[in-house]
This record gives sequence, structure tokens and C-alpha cells, in this order.
Amino acid sequence: MTAKAGDQSRVGADAVLNAAIVPEWPVPDHIGALSTTRRGGVSTGPWGLHGGAPGGLNLGAACGDDAGAVASNRRRLADALGSMPVWLDQVHGATVHRVPASGDPRRTQSAIQADAAVTDMPGVILAVLTADCLPVLLTDERGQVVAAAHAGWRGVLAGVLENAVAAVRALAVPGVRVHAWLGPSIGSAAFEVGEEVRTLFRDVRADSTSAFTPAAVSGKWYADLPMLARQRLETVGVHDVHGTPRCTVDNADDFYSWRRDGSCGRMATLVWIRPR
Repeated sequence: MTAKAGDQSRVGADAVLNAAIVPEWPVPDHIGALSTTRRGGVSTGPWGLHGGAPGGLNLGAACGDDAGAVASNRRRLADALGSMPVWLDQVHGATVHRVPASGDPRRTQSAIQADAAVTDMPGVILAVLTADCLPVLLTDERGQVVAAAHAGWRGVLAGVLENAVAAVRALAVPGVRVHAWLGPSIGSAAFEVGEEVRTLFRDVRADSTSAFTPAAVSGKWYADLPMLARQRLETVGVHDVHGTPRCTVDNADDFYSWRRDGSCGRMATLVWIRPR
């Protein structure tokens, strides 16, 4: 790499880091975590900055953006973190992918169909992509294991968070506490759903109805996705839940939002164990 190319890489990496959100949660210092915003990249149009200007950090490879722009954005992120994250092919399900599984544990292709990933291997960066769904990061109190989960309402209903917690506990020392951090997601005032969604949650857990408030239209409800996630985490004994999610719909300068814009990019929320 020439000096000029190296300077450009550093500029791109700094742009990503300067715009990112660093989680505040009481975990060991060797746990790294980051949530990107829509700023700091090279994408334009619906995948660019608010209003379509160049500079969007779209990290989603399947949302219509130019493939070259996405690749450039992912390289910027990798330069910022020191390694390319493990990308998932997310399907709003409850499958948790353990890294490593087979072959190269640092593989980067988007061919792993899952909505959460877990690892106890230092240096491996886990990532989930969102644009209204809730990103959830997990680690045990000793920082031996980390996980990242993509928690839309379908995934929460299907048990993605319970499965991710179980995967962390399976790799950690028995009995350790698990911490969770909730990233940016759609806020309850913007998340209108039908009666059928409320009924699905109520049938699984009766007190989940507290996460729904009536909307102006009969038969419609506003759903509090972070509250639903907290309820599911509490069900499996995770009470150390941190983060006050910012609403992706209300913050167009910082976040992509599928509910607000339709065609849009994706942010990444990431977690890793730093080598010691």
C-alpha cells in the first residue's frame, strides 16, 4: 500500500469512527463494541446522507446500493476495526451461528444464514445489520464470549434473543451473568402494527401486552420493540440490560430507516473480544 493509499484508508476509517456510537455498558475493557450511523461512507441517493448527498455508510449488500460503494464502505469499516466483520444473511429468524464453525473462522462472505452470531475467539468481529430492527449485543461478565443479534419483531417472537443468550452461556463459565446492550431501533411512537402482531406476542407471554399501546386507528397498536426485547431477555435471566435506543425513524441525519424511507441503507452493530 502506498503512503497516499494508506492516508486515504486512515481518513475513511476515521470518518466511520467519528460518526459511530460507542456503547456504554459495564463490561470488561477487552470487549469492543460499536454501532455505525449512516455517516462516514461513499454511498449516495437513498443509501447516502439524509437528502441523498454522497457520504452514506451503507453496509448492506442486498438493499439496492451500488456494489462498489458497499465494498468501499465495508473496507472503511474493516480499516477502522482492524479486521473484516463476519457478515450474516439475515432472514428474521432465530438461528445463531457459532464462529468458528468450519474452515476459516474469519470468513467474510455473506453466505451464513442466521440472525445472530456468537464467538469466544478473540479478534473475530461479529456484526448485524439493521434499519429499524433492534440490534442486541451480549457478553458475559468475564468477557469470555460475545454475541450479536438482529431482533426485529419476528425474530424476537421466534426466540432469537433466548437462543443467543443460550449460545453465550454454552461457551462461558457456568453461572456467569450476561450483559446486553440495545442499539438504535424504531421507536414505539413510529412502530404501528396490527392486532395480529399483538396477539402473537400475547399468546406466548401474556404480559407482553404492556409493550403495546392503542394507535389512533382501531385495530392498530404502537409496539415498543426494545421493551419486548427486554421482556424476552428477562425471561431467560438477563436483567443487566443497557442502552436507551435512539429512534431510527426520528433521526434521519444519523440513521437509515426502512419504515420511514423504504429504499435505504443498513447500519451495523458490532462486538468483539480484543486479543490480550
